[in-house]
Amino acid sequence: MQLEYFHMIDRIVDLKVDEKTIVVEAQVPKESTVFEGHFPGYPLMPGVLLIESMAQASGWLQLGVLKFERMPILAAVKEAKVRGSVFPGDLMSIEASLVHEGSGYAMTEAKIRVGGKLRANSALTFTLIPFPNADIRGYMAKVAERVGFPQQAVSP
Repeated sequence: MQLEYFHMIDRIVDLKVDEKTIVVEAQVPKESTVFEGHFPGYPLMPGVLLIESMAQASGWLQLGVLKFERMPILAAVKEAKVRGSVFPGDLMSIEASLVHEGSGYAMTEAKIRVGGKLRANSALTFTLIPFPNADIRGYMAKVAERVGFPQQAVSP
């Protein structure tokens, strides 16, 4: 996880395009300036970054389902619950499933687990847009390679 670049996902563990599900991993860094104020002496992963992690996992799922033809942009957090703390050094396993896609929007449900225990879940809505330009699509293709996105799921 590279907090300073908002790269929340380290590795795609399993992408099932036909089932519209994904599992990713994110190793929370042991040290980050984020933890200096959240909270001194008791560092916790901020809830908003847990939501962002679920949104990014959901985004990678949609990129696979859409064959990299459109780009998902977070539009709404319909429901989010933080059910337990996530600490520096924790390995998050994030699962997402696509529950609806159509009319330029998609909805997902996502969960974060640490050590098998549910720590957060959310229902998210995304706007699906064409990639604004070739540079952004190229950048996303490079990130996809870094996180182990199955290259057969990327259309030319």
